[in-house]
Amino acid sequence: MTPAPVSIADRSLLHEHVIEWFDREARELPWREDPSPWRVMVSEFMLQQTPVTRVLPVFDTWLVRWPTPSSLAADSTGEAVRAWGRLGYPRRALRLHAAATAIVETHGGQVPSARADLLALPGVGEYTAGAIASFAFGDRQVVLDTNVRRVFARVLDGAQFPADAVTAAEREVAREMLPRQQAHRWAAATMELGAVVCTARSPRCGDCPVADLCRWRAAGFPEHTGPARRGQAWTGTDRQCRGRLMAVLRGSADPVPRHELEAAWDDQPQRDRCLNSLIVDQLVEPLDDGFFGLPT
Repeated sequence: MTPAPVSIADRSLLHEHVIEWFDREARELPWREDPSPWRVMVSEFMLQQTPVTRVLPVFDTWLVRWPTPSSLAADSTGEAVRAWGRLGYPRRALRLHAAATAIVETHGGQVPSARADLLALPGVGEYTAGAIASFAFGDRQVVLDTNVRRVFARVLDGAQFPADAVTAAEREVAREMLPRQQAHRWAAATMELGAVVCTARSPRCGDCPVADLCRWRAAGFPEHTGPARRGQAWTGTDRQCRGRLMAVLRGSADPVPRHELEAAWDDQPQRDRCLNSLIVDQLVEPLDDGFFGLPT
């Protein structure tokens, strides 16, 4: 059964209570304390599928070294990959470097504010464009990450979890929920609520500022009835193998011989497959005499 639309009165209460809660409880994060466009952009690339606690030290080091798009674009892609460290999904470092280069070439070194211009940058999709426009420029934009989607599923739809992929109906509801004023605060507040209170596994409903308006709570917390939600495996996967190989390359200032990569992972077919995939992804460069290095 489709949930009834949220009334204007309830919508107003949701806005008020969530934003007031955020004003009191928001975590102090460097990209919130100084939400300049480049800092926000770097944070959004780093936070994709990566928790805040792992991002914080890398973010600070990154911004000291590359405080502007121009400074990153002037350095090599290999240094960007090296500085990415153990954040995972290192192709994000390549995309951020490519985006910085495009910003220098097309926008005079300044992160653009227009959504269309943001979407034209490498590595910037619907969510990232909306987040940069909202958090850095204060625009009234839909910002739908995993945390926001979960909050909306529970509070508005009475469901434990949203669909696996963002639907057109979700986007329409998110647009309808945008307040006329402080839309950027609403976006940040709903994201924070999902990250620290309305969590996937152990929601702290007693601390929720809108528990009385939550349809999932009112329905008795019905369990998810869709396809089983599986956590991502790690041990023995290609992701772990690729990470081991990248760690060897990042840990050396010089190219490394093949035997050092062989020592990092015992399964030869898997190791060769992962090394080839890293080369295809332009994260590793094969060099002469059986040596390998980060991209130049």
